[in-house]
Amino acid sequence: MKDLTIEIEKALREYTEEVEEAIARVIEEDVEAAVKELKNVSPKKTGEYARGWAAQKEVSGGTIKMTIYNKNKPQLTHLLEFGHAKRGGGRVSARPHIAPVEEKLIDQVTRDIEEVIRRGGS
Repeated sequence: MKDLTIEIEKALREYTEEVEEAIARVIEEDVEAAVKELKNVSPKKTGEYARGWAAQKEVSGGTIKMTIYNKNKPQLTHLLEFGHAKRGGGRVSARPHIAPVEEKLIDQVTRDIEEVIRRGGS
């Protein structure tokens, strides 16, 4: 009976490690796809803002954190997404381009994680 318990624990540990690795992989792939999409759908005046999208990965104690940010013009993200007041009065209309990509990314990551768990990490 003790051998069976040891084998079950070993199998569960291996399953958990495989699932964790596969989840990390699909998240990175999905984030990179989101970065590409942001580059395509972002407003382009000179193109510098659209080219500036990047992803950063941080690993801390087994937790992976992915951050998508604009390295070239970070100050423009909020202004373009939500609009802003003009200096002489009036407003510049919002050009939502981040929120739709975020929603799509959340849905995709959720589906991919569920699929990884169903497959057992393979």
